[in-house]
Order: sequence, then structure tokens, then C-alpha cells
Amino acid sequence: MKLIFATHNKNKLLEISAMMPPNFELLSLDDIGCNEDIPETSDTIEGNAILKADYVKQHYNLDCFADDTGLEVDSLKGEPGVHSARYAGNRKNDDANISKLLDNLKDKSNRKAQFKTVIALNLNEHQILFIGICKGEITRARRGDFGFGYDSVFLPDGSDKTFGEMTLEEKSGFSHRGKALRELLDYLSS
Repeated sequence: MKLIFATHNKNKLLEISAMMPPNFELLSLDDIGCNEDIPETSDTIEGNAILKADYVKQHYNLDCFADDTGLEVDSLKGEPGVHSARYAGNRKNDDANISKLLDNLKDKSNRKAQFKTVIALNLNEHQILFIGICKGEITRARRGDFGFGYDSVFLPDGSDKTFGEMTLEEKSGFSHRGKALRELLDYLSS
């Protein structure tokens, strides 16, 4: 089965590809000739996933799925949330985003957080949402060189390693994106 994943993000593509069964062919936006940066103008994670999936369906008439992810920190009232990728500004700078997050948490004892991923699947004129949540906490310093985004400061519940210290295989066992993708694959296999 051929599936379009509505992303230009090479890191997300690598993470999702590593979990796909061999009978699925995964194509990115680049693979279908979509060079646009699809606007993420919704004020919810669900809304942004839907916007991206609908864009591909409307402009290319292809079945596809899209995801959006946010890091929600309890003591910051859910920030950065839907603004996670641009928390420190419009340039999508992981290093600056982490620095801002750690600075905003420096005096906070409650460091509980969760990653939330929503996958919107447009298939055969139907849309279905799949949600994955990974609870954990924000560390006081960066740990690990793997992953992307906030991975080096997110310690998932049940692990002594941050996502930044995990291999792709280890991370997919815990991660929000892994949980949502497993739900999607279960649906497609049924």
C-alpha cells in the first residue's frame, strides 16, 4: 500500500519510516512534488493535522496522513503546545526552543509534561484521527544527541533515558508518535 505522509520534516519521516511494515510504501510531500510549506494556522494540534491532510487531498487528490505534535508542560499551562515548533520564534529552531523552555522552567518544581501527537488520515473520502500521548517530565539539562525537537530534555515515564538518549527503536516504544502510528497501522490492517 502506498501512503503519503504530509511532511517535509526529514526527522519525522525517518521516525515513521522505521515503524512502517514492509508492505507499505511511504512517500513524503517532496516525493509528490509538493514544495509548499503548508500553513499551520489552527489553534489546536488536531486542527493543524487536519489542515495538512486536507491540503494534500484538495490539491493533489491523494489519500494521505498528516501529523502534528505539541509538548504540553503542566506548570506552563500547556505551553508550548500548538506553538512547540516555533516557541522561540518563527524560524523553527530546536536549540532556541529548548533554551526558552528550560529558562521558563528554571524556578518551577513541577516539571511534568506530555507530548501529544494527532494523526489525521484521509482515506477513501473519510477522515479519521489517531491520538498518541506520552507523559513524562522535563529534565533540568539536555541529555543525549539523538532525535530532534525537545527530545534531549524529555524524560518519558518509565524510563531513565531522555528521548535524546534513545535509539529510534527504543523511542518508538514510548513515544507519542509511535502510539498514534500504531493505532493508524492497526486501523489500516483491519
